[in-house]
Amino acid sequence: MAVITHARTRSKLSKMIDSPGGVSVGVALAQARANIESKRAEAMAVVEVQIAALEAVVPPANLEEQGFRLNEAYRAANAVIDAASPFELLDLCNAASGLCDLIDGAPANQTFDWRIVTVHARSLRLLQTLPVEEAAARATVLDSLKLVADRKLPPKA
Repeated sequence: MAVITHARTRSKLSKMIDSPGGVSVGVALAQARANIESKRAEAMAVVEVQIAALEAVVPPANLEEQGFRLNEAYRAANAVIDAASPFELLDLCNAASGLCDLIDGAPANQTFDWRIVTVHARSLRLLQTLPVEEAAARATVLDSLKLVADRKLPPKA
């Protein structure tokens, strides 16, 4: 019986993986947090602009205009989520997401209750200004918005 052996060569990648000099996971996470944190002011400015845009959306005059106005509101709420989520501003994200859900669930052939947009815009403004320590007040705002969603969205099958 013949045994054939051959010299194994190590790939360049395996040498790089085995060699010291990389960044530990903890350091990488700390660097990532610092990088994200450096963008906080910019993101909060975006949140401010988008809440103002949501507040400025004019209620539709008729059913034909409704789709356009709802799209404006949806885009503003979605932009709030995009800007706030990297900073784990979950209250803002949940409120904006609730508005998106209500707009998604709105029948196209029926008049949308525009008070929903107004209430969500004001709630987002309130959540933006409430101190983080006011957990009970924040929870009350979110619970109230959930009641709106529960009443306005069709029951899940």
